[in-house]
This record gives sequence, C-alpha cells and structure tokens, in this order.
Amino acid sequence: MADTVLRKLIVEICNARNLMPKDGQGTASAYAIVDFDGQRRRTKTKFRDLNPQWDEKLEFFVHDVATMGEEILEINLCNDKKTGKRSTFLGKVKIAGNAFAAAGSETLVYYPLEKRSVFSQIKGEVGLKAYYVDESIPAAPAATEEKKPEAEGQGAPAAPAGEEKAGEKQKTEEGKKEAEAVKTEEKKEEAKPEEKPKEEAKPEEKKPDAAAPPAAGDTNTKPPEAAVSPPPPPPPAALPQKTETVKQKEIEIKPENLNRQDLIGADLELPSLTRDQNRGGGYDLVDRMPFLYIRVAKAKRANNDGSSPIYAKLVIGTTGVKTRCQTGKDWDQVFAFEKESLNSSSLEVSVWSEEKVEKEDKTVTTTESCLGTVLFDLQEVPKRVPPDSPLAPQWYTLDSEKSPGNDVMLAVWLGTQADEAFQEAWQSDSGGLIPETRSKVYLSPKLWYLRLTVIQTQDLQLASGPEPKAKNPTTELYVKAQLGPQVFKTARTSIGPSASSSGSGNPTWNEDLVFVASEPFEPFLIVTVEDITNGQSIGQTKIHMGSVERRNDDRTEPKSRWFNLAGDESKPYSGRIHVKVCLEGGYHVLDEAAHVTSDVRPSAKQLAKPPIGLLEVGIRGATNLLPVKTRDGTRGTTDAYVVAKYGPKWVRTRTILDRFNPRWNEQYTWDVYDPCTVLTIGVFDNGRYKRDEAGKQG
Repeated sequence: MADTVLRKLIVEICNARNLMPKDGQGTASAYAIVDFDGQRRRTKTKFRDLNPQWDEKLEFFVHDVATMGEEILEINLCNDKKTGKRSTFLGKVKIAGNAFAAAGSETLVYYPLEKRSVFSQIKGEVGLKAYYVDESIPAAPAATEEKKPEAEGQGAPAAPAGEEKAGEKQKTEEGKKEAEAVKTEEKKEEAKPEEKPKEEAKPEEKKPDAAAPPAAGDTNTKPPEAAVSPPPPPPPAALPQKTETVKQKEIEIKPENLNRQDLIGADLELPSLTRDQNRGGGYDLVDRMPFLYIRVAKAKRANNDGSSPIYAKLVIGTTGVKTRCQTGKDWDQVFAFEKESLNSSSLEVSVWSEEKVEKEDKTVTTTESCLGTVLFDLQEVPKRVPPDSPLAPQWYTLDSEKSPGNDVMLAVWLGTQADEAFQEAWQSDSGGLIPETRSKVYLSPKLWYLRLTVIQTQDLQLASGPEPKAKNPTTELYVKAQLGPQVFKTARTSIGPSASSSGSGNPTWNEDLVFVASEPFEPFLIVTVEDITNGQSIGQTKIHMGSVERRNDDRTEPKSRWFNLAGDESKPYSGRIHVKVCLEGGYHVLDEAAHVTSDVRPSAKQLAKPPIGLLEVGIRGATNLLPVKTRDGTRGTTDAYVVAKYGPKWVRTRTILDRFNPRWNEQYTWDVYDPCTVLTIGVFDNGRYKRDEAGKQG
C-alpha cells in the first residue's frame, strides 16, 4: 500500500511592531491567538511591550491537503488584562491558504493589522512565517504483514528480544506522555470548550488506542505484534514514528467529533466580533443616568372645530410641564425627566383647550377646559437601550366625563442619557428647552499666517500741501494694511524735494507685515499709501483673498505682483505698489499659551500627520461647589457646566441647575496628533440662565 501523506502547517509568530496602547498606561500586554481549520493555538503574553518578541512556532494539521488553499489562517492580537474581563482587541490578520510556502522557502513577512470594525483604533504590524511540511506515514497493515514472516524466518535470541520489548515499552511510555502533554496544552489553549464535543470524543479516543500496536503502560497484556519481535529499527527513526502515530490519532478525532464553530467560539479571551468598540458611540467612562422619556405627538378631538388652541400637560408628583399651545398642528415634543428626582410612581397626561371669551366691557378672558386624562404606572413603563429602534407613539383614549371620545398619541419609555432623543428633549435637570443650558460642541476656525511684503511704490501722484515747499523739503510716506480689524503699518520713508516737485516718487520699504487670517477669510486685504506730511491718503488697493497664494514651505518664494493705487473720484490712478502676499501653511498659529497648547499641527492639510490615537473623556460630575450667586435674595446657588478644550474642538456640557454636587455624565472624544499637548477643563457658573418674576424657568 502507498504511504499516507501527513501535512502540517507551521506558523511562526516572530514579533509585532508599533502596537496601539490599550492598558490605559501607554503600553499593552499582547498575545496572539491563531485559528486554522478548526484548531486554535495561543502564544505567551508579553507584558507591557508595544514591540513584543515571541519567536514561537505553532503547529496545525491540514485535514484535507486538496482544500488547504481554501482555508483561512486568522491571527488575532489581544491585550491581556489579567482582571477577569474580556481582553482588548489589538488587531487581526487573515491569510489565505494558497499563500503558504513549502518548508525551506519561507520568509519573514510583516502584515499590517486590520480593524475589526470601522471605529476600531488599530495600528501596527505583526511579523510571521507560515509554511507547510509533508511527512509520509507507512500504512499500518502492510507493516504488520512484513514483520510477521521476517520474525518467523529469523530465530532471534531471547536477550535481544527482551531488550527490544523493554525499548518498545519505554518508547510507548514516551509516546503516551507526549500525547497527554499535547492534550493538556490544547485544554489550556481552548478556554473551556463545549462539554458535548468532549463527551462525543471520549469513545472515539479509545478506539485508536485499542487498535494501536503498543498499548501504552500495559505490562500484562500484549498485542499480537509484540509477541514476535521484529529486528530493532534505528532509534532516531523510531521516535518520530511514535510522534506521528500520536498526532495521527488527533487527526482522526478532531474532524469527526469537534465542530469548528464550537472551537472558534470556545476561547473566552478572544473579544466578540459583534462588540463594537466604536469611537464616541458608548458611555463606558461615565455612569448611565436613568431618564423617563415622554414623546407627545398630537391629539385628536371628537368635535374638532379647529378654532381653539390645545396643549398637553404632563404631571409627575409635584413636577409639571406643558407643551406648546397651538391650533391645528402637531406638538411632536420630547420630555426627559431625571428618574432620581421624581417623587411619584404615576404619570398623568392631560389635554387642555383654551377659549377666549370677550365680555361686555370688551375685556378678553381666557378659559381652559380639560379634554381628558390618561394615567401611566411608571413601574410598567418599558425600557429602551440603544441601538434598539425608537418606541413608536400610540393612540390612548382620554378619560373624561364632559367631553368623551378624545385621543392623544404619545410614547413613554425609560432610557438613559445615551438615548438619541436626549439632545432634542426638554430636560428636567437643565431648565428645559433653553439654548443657554444645552450641551454643545464648537470648532475653532482654522488660522493662517498672512505675510504681506511691501517692496516699493512707483508713479505716486503726491498732492500739493497747503504750505509752501520751502518749509517741507521732504515728504514722509508709509504703507498701511488692513485685514478685518487688524491694522499694521510699515516704517516711514522719505522722498526728496525733487521727487515731490515733479509729482512722482519711488520709495522702497522691503518690509514684512504678518496678519492672522481665519477661515472663512475676509473678502479683501486693503493696502493704503499714506502721506504723513499732508495727512492725506495717496491711494489704496484691494487684494482679493481668494487670489492669495498658499505656500507650504520656504523652498519656493511667492511671486511679486503690481497693484494700481486708486485715489478719490477725481484721481482714479495715483500710482502703483509692488508687493508679495501669501498664506503661510507651514506654520501653526499659536493661539494658546505655550505651556497649555493643545495643537501644534501646521495650517496646510498636506503637512498634517494622521492621528496617533483617540482621546476619550468622560465628564462625570463635581462635588462641593461653592455658591457664586444668590437666588430669591436669600440663599446661594450655582448653575454649573463644564467646558473642555483640546485642539480646535470645544465642548460644553449641559447646565445642571441649582446643585452644588452636579452630575453630568457626558462623554466626548478627540483625535490626538501629538502626545506633548494639554487638555484644558474648566467648571463655570451659567450667568445667562435666569428665571422670570413668576419663578418659572425662562
């Protein structure tokens, strides 16, 4: 019979480079999990190293040589937390089976780590070698038939036969130890696999053991092959044969009794692929605050005359709020009540109509009538957690004895501050729908340095002064440039009396004026030539900002340009000016103090580097704030909010009213481009929030 070919895949995990820090201390404790054809192997953990070096070889069995090219080798790098929680994902690599090289032709290849989702923060690469080895295994029946006649024809002495039996027992014990070691390693690597595949695999394991030529550890009962001793084979060739026999048993067990999906999903250390570590999408750094949400859509009246406006009123204990009062329109308003501040277990929703009655003395009075009420038990309100779909409003019949048949459409649910409706909702802890108390995100405008180089002027039409020229032998001039509110002037220069008498002059400055321009730019840069002697303007020109050249480095000089100067209506041409003007994109406009700067990127996008990481900040709360103002003239109070600034992004939390221990529990993210930068956080009192004379929130 022909020999059976056993193919093994060898994956050598060498090292990884430039991994993303995941442990909150700027490092990562990385290990690799390798899956191939229903088999899983794991490397050791390299603690606190962003460039770990493993140099470990992992062996896999190729169950079907013909379909090896269709299999996928997947390597997942994880950060070992060692705290019982799920490990953090560091990246993955997938390699097709047709890319494996034969043994001897393998090379070290670095594969860039791939993201698990669009929002994963992954970087770095892993270096590995993947190659296969083919080993031939002689067929067991053919070997048995050959051994029998050879043993019968030879009259082997007893002493060598005894030595051979002792050698076989020793090798059998070694093979058993190797098999047990392999199984022990697999049990450690496969973190608690399913019990059912184990139970099915046990009877299958006994069959190959019973059919194996030497029974390991059995001294009394011997198989037929061991009764007649064959000639002793060379010792080096015997050990690989035993190892191949043990591995062959594993090959017979695994594809028949173990489900590949069970093996892949059994390792608890591998993060779930469905868990989305998206940027800014969760509130994992702050506490979840429960809110009662009520969306009031519209009302339907039995006798709809459409003349009187209606509104809805929501009452929970001592807390009450009204919707807009309008006629023939839907409300579609969302209200969010902080659950901890509620002092009742029932919600009352009522609909009211307003009617204006004109009396005999022509005074107009407004009367309100209730169209009905519906009650909700807050203990039976359903809970909603994103990404669940929003709860659809439903029609509820209003209970009323005077005007039956009225309905209101609304939805009531329990959620958190992570709910999509929170930002648009009326919020009980921040004063309702007041723009001054809402959370907002601002972006600072991009700043550029605008460099104006004043070279010279020509053909200046100087005006004659009121005094004779003898008293004014020279004329002093300077150039003034204005961009928005910024005004800069050059130094003064003088021209002689000959130039003044001839009505022309060509003074030279060669001076730079540097402005700070913000996007969107001002429409024009205004350049004016002033005559100090006469106190008059000779002429001015307007340079359109859209035509200004943008320069990224100093290797190229901006082109100089001539502009005509225009005087008043009687003097449309009063000379010309020679200047260079450009936007310097290679610099960063430092708009902060140097010791608290949060951004050092140049203005030009072409020079900007990709972000090195993501900064997540959870603003939880504050304690023991001091009162900064008085309310009702007697007691002190504070309406606090937080401002955080990093780079061009500013965030402002919502204002928590009248609390010295406010809790915001809001989370924000920033892209980080340089580790040597500063995040600035400040707590402020909202002085713009006020109450009206009736004590209502205004």
